[in-house]
Amino acid sequence: MVTISLIHYTQNKYWAFKQMQLLPPRLAKVNGCNFAKLLGTGSGFGFSLWPDFSTYAMLMKWDNENRAEEFFQHSSEFSELKNKSVSIETHHLESLGAHGSWYGQNPFPEKAAYSGGKIAVITRARININKLPRFWQFVPQASKAIENAKGLVYTKGIGEWPLIEQATFSIWENEQAMKEYAYADIHKEIIGKVKKENWYKEEMFSRFNYIKSITHERL
Repeated sequence: MVTISLIHYTQNKYWAFKQMQLLPPRLAKVNGCNFAKLLGTGSGFGFSLWPDFSTYAMLMKWDNENRAEEFFQHSSEFSELKNKSVSIETHHLESLGAHGSWYGQNPFPEKAAYSGGKIAVITRARININKLPRFWQFVPQASKAIENAKGLVYTKGIGEWPLIEQATFSIWENEQAMKEYAYADIHKEIIGKVKKENWYKEEMFSRFNYIKSITHERL
């Protein structure tokens, strides 16, 4: 199983920013977790030049649900995040498979059957430096397209490094809604330019059954 936690801050923003360096080594040692990323987020829809310093994303892949529950209920790492943030919304997902790679590996190779309900998508790209102006030229057009997409429940830009390593997390009402956006003319046009002009050094597209969401709020 996979979880992505969206961590929201109104105070302690400098502490939250420092965790981008301090927390990942601790997450790498969490029992039962075999992939962990702490990610910044962008303002607006989809990819964004402007960071959102009030929200961070923690993406983790687990051996099983028991390991995940142990972390969220009893770990010092998650307890600290709850105490410093105003709220954390954790989405529980089941991998439907992924194409591409994330720093040379595919972290979500498992392929469950589509459950027929909501579907979540994570897209991630590492952009070639010499293609950055071309990429960002088309970002406003892509962001407007997904903002107006039918069946979109939620989307947030996430990433490890501003400008060059960008990703999006989105939730859709169903697989059909996601596919209608993916095959829409504007999106197809941009994807065509990505391939033809070799914008990306690395990319990954992953889909998930959407299982549930749990919100933790600071008391």
